[in-house]
Amino acid sequence: MTGRGRDVVLAIALALLAGLYAWWFRHDRHLAAVLLVFVAPPLALLIGVLAQRSAARFWAGVLALFWFSHGVMSAWTHRETALFAWTGIVLALLIVALVSIPGMRARFAARKAR
Repeated sequence: MTGRGRDVVLAIALALLAGLYAWWFRHDRHLAAVLLVFVAPPLALLIGVLAQRSAARFWAGVLALFWFSHGVMSAWTHRETALFAWTGIVLALLIVALVSIPGMRARFAARKAR
């Protein structure tokens, strides 16, 4: 997969994650906080990824650790929303994998060159 193709998949994953959180917490009494904390960051990073900003890819990977942790915690404690939590976990792992591929390739290519 090329860098541009990877960015498109990353953008789709970020959009799906934002949509997941918007749907998951749609009836929360703190909707404004949910939108600010869970929905806005993946959407902002989506814009950055589409604009080919490397910082957006970096921060997507960093925040994916938070999204992953939130999903694990929710899956463990709230069985009634386990499907949402597991979907968030899978999307977070996909995001981590997508932003890590270039670094992994560079690391292992350097090792082969020796």
